[in-house]
Amino acid sequence: MTSLATAQRSLADPVVRHPLWPPLTEGCPVTSTDEVAYPLEIDYAYDRVPRELFTAPAAPAHGLERWAPLLPPLAAPGLGEGGTPLVRLADGVYVKDESRNPTWSHKDRLNRVAVGAAKASGAQGIVVSSSGNHGASAAAYAARAGLPCAVFASPYAPPAVASFLRAYGAAVLTVPLEDVRPLMRRMVAELGYQAVSSLTDTAHTGHPFGPEGYKTVAYEIFLELGRVPAAVYLPTGYGELLFGVTKGFTELVRLGLADSVPRVHACEPAAAGALAEAMRTGRPATHVPVGPTDAYAIDCAVGSYRGVVALRAGGGAALTVTDAQMAAARDELAAQGLWFELSAAAGLAGLRVHGSADVDGPVVCVATSSGFKDIATASRDVTYGPMPGDWETVRTALKAVGRAG
Repeated sequence: MTSLATAQRSLADPVVRHPLWPPLTEGCPVTSTDEVAYPLEIDYAYDRVPRELFTAPAAPAHGLERWAPLLPPLAAPGLGEGGTPLVRLADGVYVKDESRNPTWSHKDRLNRVAVGAAKASGAQGIVVSSSGNHGASAAAYAARAGLPCAVFASPYAPPAVASFLRAYGAAVLTVPLEDVRPLMRRMVAELGYQAVSSLTDTAHTGHPFGPEGYKTVAYEIFLELGRVPAAVYLPTGYGELLFGVTKGFTELVRLGLADSVPRVHACEPAAAGALAEAMRTGRPATHVPVGPTDAYAIDCAVGSYRGVVALRAGGGAALTVTDAQMAAARDELAAQGLWFELSAAAGLAGLRVHGSADVDGPVVCVATSSGFKDIATASRDVTYGPMPGDWETVRTALKAVGRAG
C-alpha cells in the first residue's frame, strides 16, 4: 500500500494549502505572524482509503507500513516501530506501553516518518534539539536511513543519554540553550540538513510530517479495544503526541469507523504548563517560566498551536501534575510490572488526580518511555553495593520491601 498524502495544510487556516514537498519545517509561510509560527499538517485523499485497512490482520512484523495510506511516504526503512501492547491494570484502566518501541519511546513513530521525509527530499543529514528521547530516536532512524545526525542535547541530561546518542553515531552538541536554534538554522542553510524538531522561537512548530506517525497510536488503541475509548490521558510537552493521537481518532470518525472522538487530555508538569496557560488565556501559544522538575522530557517553556487545536478537537483538558503525583503514578505502574520514566507517567498521574469515576467506557493512559531514561536511573545513590551473605541480612532486606514476614 502507498501513501495517499496530498498536501501540507496550515493549522491556522485549513484552506491554505501547500504542495506535499518539500516539508515546510518553519511553519506556514502564509498564515504565520511575527507572534506565532503556525505549524502545518498533512492532508490525504480520504475517499481512496481502502476499507480493509482497519479490518485486515496485522502485518507479520511490527512497523508503520501497515498504515501507509494514512501516512506521508515512508521513504526510509523502519525498525519495527509501533504495535505496542495495551496493558490492563488491576482497576480496569488501560496503559498503552510505548516503551516497547525500538529506542524505548513513542518518538520512534514520529521519526520513522520525519526521517523518511528528510531522505525523500534530499536532505544531507538530520538535526534535532532534544532532552533525550527525541534525539536518541532521530539518531537511530538517521543511522538506519544512512544519514548523519547532529543532536543538540542538554548538558544536564542523564549520563546514559549521551551514550545512547553516540551509539548510533550521532554528533552530540551541548552548546548554551540560546545558541541552539541559530546553529540549527545555519546547519539547515549551509549543510543541507533537515530539522526534525522546531526551528522557530515564537512557538514550537516542528516537522510537519512527524506528528502524523502518532496517529497510529490511536489506530492501534481502536483495534485493540474494538472501539474508541471514553478518554485518553497522555504526557504532554510540545503537544505533538497529543495532536497526532487526536487526529488519528478524528480520522476514524471521518472514515465512518467510529461515532465520536474520545476526550484526549494533556498532562503537563505543574512546573511549566505552557498549554494550560494557552487554554486559560485563549492564546494560540505561550511562553512560560519553568520551575524545578525531574520531568525533564516534558518541561517545555514554549507551547505549540498543535496542542490547542487538539484540545479543541478532542474536547479534552490541559491538566497539570506535580513531580510527586507523577512519582506516585510511576510507582503504581512499577508495582504492576511496568517501568517508566517520571515524565512517561504523567498520563496516569493526570487520570488519578483529575479523572472522574463516572466515565462511560474504557480509559487509556499513554505511557511514553522506559524507566531507563530517568534522571536517577543508575545513579550512585541507587547503586547496590556488596552485602554480607548471612540469612539475617537477607531477611532484613526482604522485610524492607515487604517480601518477608
